[in-house]
This record gives sequence, structure tokens and C-alpha cells, in this order.
Amino acid sequence: MPAAALFAADLVAIGVLTFALYFPRHRRRDLVVAFLGVNVGVLAVAGALSASTVGAGLGLGLFGVLSIIRLRSSEIDQREVAYYFAALALGLIGGLGSSLGVTALALMALILVALLVGDHPRLLSRYRQQVVVVDRAFGDHAALVAHLEQLLGGRVHSATVQRLDLVDDTTVVDVRYAERARPAAADPLAGVAVEHAELVRVAR
Repeated sequence: MPAAALFAADLVAIGVLTFALYFPRHRRRDLVVAFLGVNVGVLAVAGALSASTVGAGLGLGLFGVLSIIRLRSSEIDQREVAYYFAALALGLIGGLGSSLGVTALALMALILVALLVGDHPRLLSRYRQQVVVVDRAFGDHAALVAHLEQLLGGRVHSATVQRLDLVDDTTVVDVRYAERARPAAADPLAGVAVEHAELVRVAR
């Protein structure tokens, strides 16, 4: 497949990844710039490496070092790490995948589909993870779980105590839990219909 076609496919793919998948869901503008910059930079250097005598392994090693520096310079969650490496992978495929032919396009599409499904708001939407500071020092794990379930309104699957402060009487705990299913909302017109029927019966 011509390199120009792969470059164009990569630009389309990173546009879909950034503006159709990531930004509408997470609304973090600074990472939009990071994803675009990483992808285009990797695409340019990978394309240059593929046409030169420099080993591709050296280029991939340099990108690994740069990615570690970037990821340690700012706090991003695991979902954004996935988008970050997807942008990097798209750039590598676009720059070095000319020998793969149509397979390169299939791999790009596979990356986009994986993030479309894996980061969909409806996928495992009831499951949560957060660090909770409880204003009591719990030495009993079962009592702590029961308190967290009452506090969070869900079923706790994991509760890992990070700090137990007996002086300030607090417990810092990393909680993994599932929210309880919400009951279906009652039809607001049902009550109106009942009241109307009662008024008609009384009038008669």
C-alpha cells in the first residue's frame, strides 16, 4: 500500500479517535493536543525510519523513553493512558505498515473499535472505583465494608485500607463497588389518571 494512503488513513483514524471518541466523552482539551501531537510526530518519524538505514528498533526505543517521560509529567487516568497508546500505535502503523497492505487499515480499525466498545458509557456503567476518607477508624474489615455499602449505596466488591489513623480517627480506603440498580421511574401520568377517575366517580 502506498505510504501516502497510509498517512491519510492515520490522519483520519486519529481524527476519529480524538474528536469522535475521546473528547465528546471526557472533554479534556490538553490531551487532545497531546494525542494529535504524539500521533503525527510518531507518524513522521516512523515514516522517516522506514525509508532510512536507521533501525526501526532504535526509533521504537526512543518513543518508549519519551512516552514514559510524558506519562510521568502529568496525572492521567488509565482510560486516557489507553487513548495515549492508541494514538501512538496508529502513528506507528501508519508510518511502518506499508508492507502490511490492507492489514494495516484493519489494525487501525481494530484499535478504534476496541476503544469505542471498551470506553462506552454503558459498558459496566454501575461499577465504580474511588478513594474514600471515612471519619472513623475501622479495625474490623467486615464493619468497614458494611459502613461503605451504606454510605455509597452499593455492593462493595473490594475495600483496601490505605491508611488507618487512630489519632485522627479516620480510615482511607480504596473502594471498588457496584451501584444498586435504580427502580424504574413511576409514570407521572398514572397519578393524574387516578385522580381524574376519582373526581369523575365523586361527581356522579
